[in-house]
Amino acid sequence: MNKITLISLSVALALTACSDDKAASKEEGKQPAQQVDAPAEASDAMTAEEASEKLNQLFTENFQESLKFNPIQATMIGDRRYNDQLPNFLSEELRQKSHDFTVKWLDKIKQIDRDLLKGQDRLSYDVFIYQSEMALEGEKFPGHLIPLNQSNNLAGFFAQLGSGQSVQPFETVEDYDNWLGRVDDGVVVLDQIIINLNQGIEQNVVQPKALMKKVLPQIKAHVVEDPTKSIFYKPIESMPDSFSEEDKNRLTEAYTKAIVEKLVPSYQRLHDYIKDDYMEHARDSFGLSEQPNGEDWYNYQLKTYTTTDLTADEIHQFGLNEVTRIHEEMREVMKQEGFEGTLDEWFAYVQSNPEFYYDNEEDLLQGYRDLQKKVNKLLPTMFNIQPKSDYEVRAVEAFRAESAAGASYMPGSPDGSRPGIFYVNTFNLKGQPKFGMETLSIHEAAPGHHFQISLQQEVEGLPMFRRFGGLSVFSEGWALYAESIGKEMGMFTDPMQYYGRLSDEMLRAMRLVVDTGLHAKGWSRQKAIDYMMKNSSMADTDVISEVERYIAWPGQAVSYKVGQREISRLRAEAEEKLGDKFDIREFHTQILIDGAMPIPVLKTKILEWIDSKQAS
Repeated sequence: MNKITLISLSVALALTACSDDKAASKEEGKQPAQQVDAPAEASDAMTAEEASEKLNQLFTENFQESLKFNPIQATMIGDRRYNDQLPNFLSEELRQKSHDFTVKWLDKIKQIDRDLLKGQDRLSYDVFIYQSEMALEGEKFPGHLIPLNQSNNLAGFFAQLGSGQSVQPFETVEDYDNWLGRVDDGVVVLDQIIINLNQGIEQNVVQPKALMKKVLPQIKAHVVEDPTKSIFYKPIESMPDSFSEEDKNRLTEAYTKAIVEKLVPSYQRLHDYIKDDYMEHARDSFGLSEQPNGEDWYNYQLKTYTTTDLTADEIHQFGLNEVTRIHEEMREVMKQEGFEGTLDEWFAYVQSNPEFYYDNEEDLLQGYRDLQKKVNKLLPTMFNIQPKSDYEVRAVEAFRAESAAGASYMPGSPDGSRPGIFYVNTFNLKGQPKFGMETLSIHEAAPGHHFQISLQQEVEGLPMFRRFGGLSVFSEGWALYAESIGKEMGMFTDPMQYYGRLSDEMLRAMRLVVDTGLHAKGWSRQKAIDYMMKNSSMADTDVISEVERYIAWPGQAVSYKVGQREISRLRAEAEEKLGDKFDIREFHTQILIDGAMPIPVLKTKILEWIDSKQAS
């Protein structure tokens, strides 16, 4: 899956404020945030060249200011200026500042006459306007009152940051001191979670009990008696040898004190509040439609994640049709394997046959590393561009593994100093069948998420907000499309590996049915679980994790198939219209080289490219 965990979280944290006193204390010599100019001049006074120059100047200023609002995004892209900051983005004050920030920059950009813009400038203008207006539309829905669930657990994300194995750097003494500053801000956010959850109770906007039960052990994992057993202590265990003894001793003492006096008490408060107070108010229902104004809220989620006007009914029927189609392809694999039985019997067979599963974590991880080498050799057959950065294969951390998805991807830094990370969940090895490895590797790594996101970050000609932004329908649609070209690349030569491809596509098809079922049609958690168990060979633990993810993250799961369908449609149209002029590598470049775009913008871009190729 791509939660694309940190990108999605970065979007959730976006446009939030930071502490000016900390920003002012940074050393000289680091890249300063650019000053915001006066509003753009009236468009009728501009030439096309001046409009382009002014637009890109505003984009640069906007992005630099946004990094001050969102220090986590700065950290993710390798900008260390704000690594000691974590704003209280859940507070009312900062949410208002976020609103003001969006309105200000939307007004500035709209002062540029779109008719004067061409090419990339017009694309950038359209994407910026679209994203800003969607952000403002979403403000009427009280997502800040349910800031915690088992999938997007801010408390867990904070622990990942402090583990020394995530995007927060721990290489220099300054890095270590920066984290201590972020700890001070982080405990404020942890306490703000309690405040917001309590406000949610007062306004009858609460999470389902089923989700919050999964949150409790995730938080409890950070309530330790021995500070050296805390995940926040791991950076101390791996301090560089180059540090002086004085710094090592000082930092060890400071981290120990932070764990004992700040972090453990904060996690304990949050845990006890959820357990003793919140749980009795959490709801027994599951769908977003059960929340106040829930139907409109869900429709907004669908619009946000698909960038289309598809209705819940249309998406639900699309899913039902795809489930039927994929079942027929699965039956073809059964014939190739000489299996004489029903589809249900086939599902039971692949679930129970030990030859399809590893019996230890390291063999599974090594299998993915071997696939990394295999796929990398095949990429030139389908692509004439490749990212400079590489990725690593890692197991999901133990404290979040039980509720985490089967896999996820965390982007690396654009300069390649921090590789991307393909996380594999080894909590239940029955949830990681050997026959699913090729398609999962393609989706999460190359040519899927790692490939697409890394290329996007490396395109220097794009405005920064496009290089480091993301849209689920594009990123997930691309990753699922990448799976669909596996055979063309030379993968899936084993029928069982192709079954793995179909199994993963079935998951994405079922998501269309289950997500809309839960949030628009009154489905229960159990009905959703039963549907997925009946229609796939997924492990029960994976099904439960998936269904609870859809409950926690309404609408996101439908973006995969919607995005894939649109990319595949555009390819088919290009092949039909261009004939011998069609080059699959060139088409893929056109899809990828401009970064994530809303579906309507992507359509316009590709159709114009097709027209230009026909005319040449």
